[in-house]
Amino acid sequence: MEEQFILRVPPSVSERIDRLLSEEASTSDEIPLDLCFSEDGRSGTFMIGNEEFPASLLDLPAVVESFKTYDDCALVKTADIGQMIMVREPGDPAPSTVEYRHGLTPPMKDARKRRFRREPDLNPELVQRVEKDLLNILSGGTIENANEQEEVVANENARDANKKVSSSPTPVEKPEAPEAGTSNPTEVEPERSESEDSDDSM
Repeated sequence: MEEQFILRVPPSVSERIDRLLSEEASTSDEIPLDLCFSEDGRSGTFMIGNEEFPASLLDLPAVVESFKTYDDCALVKTADIGQMIMVREPGDPAPSTVEYRHGLTPPMKDARKRRFRREPDLNPELVQRVEKDLLNILSGGTIENANEQEEVVANENARDANKKVSSSPTPVEKPEAPEAGTSNPTEVEPERSESEDSDDSM
């Protein structure tokens, strides 16, 4: 794999670079070409001839693959490019972030907003607490807020359980209907008198 980068320059500078790389130029020493960066590694100066242009190192929204060919038929991958050096005119403002919002081609315009999902909204205090607990565990310690976290989780579970119980309706018991052909066990047959028994025997 080769080490490559993308150089984006203004139109006036691109014409001079084309003349420098063309066969018409007798020697490259006639037009000096240089690029140097400051200590932060993100801002620098691009020099061509006696002119200087501000430059910035930006991160592309996606990795770009580069290929080369020797016979105009077979392509060989040479590098993965994830950064771009943008050269500006002296009066142009510097980019506010190191992440370039656009890609290299028109379909990738504003790619970070249209094609990438939004970052999750995380509580900074929660992230710092989890990071501190992980560092304590790696150093052989314990979690400081483990008991507090367990209490919070237990309270949330109890609250959810109460909500479920209160929201569920209580069933109403219906009286069972007596089966057909059966008499009510609470009813008692009337006692027969002696006179009725004597009438049956006659």
